[in-house]
Amino acid sequence: MHLLSIENISKSYGEKVLFEDVTFGLETGDKIGIIGVNGTGKSTFLKVIAGMEQADSGKVSVANHAVIRMLLQEPQFEPNETALEHVLGGDSPQLQACKQYANALELLELNPSSTEAQDQLIKANEKMDEYDAWQLESDAKQALNKLGINQFDMLVEEMSGGQRKRVAMAAALVLPSDILILDEPTNHIDNESVAWLEGMLQKRRGALLMITHDRYFLDRVSNRIVELDQGRAFFYQANYSRFLELKLEREESEASSEAKRKSLLRNELAWMRKGAKARTTKQKARIDRFEELQATTPKEGNGKVELSVASTRLGRKIIEVEKISKSFGDRQLIQDFSYIAVPGDRVGIVGRNGAGKSTLLKMIGGRLEPDEGQIDLGMTVKLGWFSQEREEMNESLRVQEYIREAAEQVKTADGSMISSSQMLERFLFSSTMQWTPISKLSGGEKRRLQLLRVLMEAPNVLLLDEPTNDLDISTLTILEDYLDDFPGVVFVVSHDRYFLDRTVDKIVGFEDDGEQVIHTGNYSDYQAYVQQRVKGSSTEKTPSKPKVEEKVIEKNRPQEPQLKMSFKDQRDYENIEDWIMEAESELENIAKEMEVNASSAGLLIELSEKQQLAEQKLEQLMDRWAELNELADKIEAQKKG
Repeated sequence: MHLLSIENISKSYGEKVLFEDVTFGLETGDKIGIIGVNGTGKSTFLKVIAGMEQADSGKVSVANHAVIRMLLQEPQFEPNETALEHVLGGDSPQLQACKQYANALELLELNPSSTEAQDQLIKANEKMDEYDAWQLESDAKQALNKLGINQFDMLVEEMSGGQRKRVAMAAALVLPSDILILDEPTNHIDNESVAWLEGMLQKRRGALLMITHDRYFLDRVSNRIVELDQGRAFFYQANYSRFLELKLEREESEASSEAKRKSLLRNELAWMRKGAKARTTKQKARIDRFEELQATTPKEGNGKVELSVASTRLGRKIIEVEKISKSFGDRQLIQDFSYIAVPGDRVGIVGRNGAGKSTLLKMIGGRLEPDEGQIDLGMTVKLGWFSQEREEMNESLRVQEYIREAAEQVKTADGSMISSSQMLERFLFSSTMQWTPISKLSGGEKRRLQLLRVLMEAPNVLLLDEPTNDLDISTLTILEDYLDDFPGVVFVVSHDRYFLDRTVDKIVGFEDDGEQVIHTGNYSDYQAYVQQRVKGSSTEKTPSKPKVEEKVIEKNRPQEPQLKMSFKDQRDYENIEDWIMEAESELENIAKEMEVNASSAGLLIELSEKQQLAEQKLEQLMDRWAELNELADKIEAQKKG
């Protein structure tokens, strides 16, 4: 069902074009991920679609019946509103029906024989039916609980920023909507909550538009991708994994088209330099052609963030954590935790929200003192702290001034010196942006700037507290590459499963029972370990069957049936290699077609889908070939045996 149409919308701020002439439609079941470097206008794009901001030009048309609900990065709440009241919708008809029903029940309990109370309860029942509100309160409490909010009657204004974001997310998920718009939904929630949210959105029937840096989340939830790049929008009928393939094909096609354009331009330039002897129509046409070729220079992409800052030498003694404990009030977060860092350590710290992950990182960084135990840092340790808060940033400073506070020049990994201005250019801060006040930057641009400053100080131990919050995927990818070559030690608190899998080789897991477990491996390895442990625990509780003597089993074992191929197996076995050759030939033909039509984006996407189907077909044939050959080998072995 068609829900929304976007026709030629454009938006600029001053001279900066965020997006231009964007057109597409939204259908029920569409789950669209919005991708782009920080500052490209992703959040503004969603606000325009939601009707919260006006486009400079173009039109957004919403179907008459369609309800849009948007989760903002900075959600708004009513004064004195509790978590449950917000999720139930404030003044929504659903909440009013729930309140009316509760009041009618209370009145009837006080006056069981009252006809008026009975009539009120009947009307309240009808309202509950009308707004389908029976499950609303239960669903609201479940969503809050899954997102780590257990005090339903707590005032939202007394909560932390992360808690408020989770309350707003619960409301967005529970209250009915045809189009759900989420801006960085995985920020401020733990891994378990991310997995729950992922499952909720996979099952959701309506349409979804979202910005997220979580690549696993994006890959598993989305079925379409919109990429914003220097004012342009590119559309892909794909999840994140397939998007990467299609984007590479598009960029290769654009590079090929640009090479052809430059070749034509060189030829036209050679003719122009010779000079036109007479202003004939033909020569005038060539001049026009030359000017047109010059004018069609493609827009540059967002570029690539480069990190090549050197780090300070690290001695043998790095960080020694000995039996530290930490409590807040009656709540014990960390107890008798010990760890000795070794060169090259990549340690991920994971667990539920509020378990004490950031507290551990702050104690390692000297920002908090343990109640018991001690933490010793080596003499050569130079800490780099990248926090999820921005309290260290003086937003009245200009970008260039903020970076110069760290260093005017910095040595890169290859030993050369580079100025702060050049480093900012590499980090996608143009010469114009370098003199922009920090307060004018987007949230993601501020995070990127903060990360650059930390790295320019050449640390040899990095403490990263939720580094993926508000950073775009391009910056995260380069940060991951930087950490590959970083010779120092890294401790990272993160809920981003992809980032942890990509960067760490040890996990400190904050368990539900309050203990901290050290496990070798990345996040997926740790999850497998946890699941195996839970499975083992449940197996222990199940009474095991009495063992039977091996010799009895041997005695009573039935004779193996005689293996043979069915008619279909025999037919497939004789023809499978020919079918594989045909499939390979089909793939070769598609590849040739793609090469011929490299400049046609629409046809290229169609051929890419055709290629994907052909690859799946070949893979199935190869699996069948392996299955049949294994069966043939077994039959042959049985004959010999």
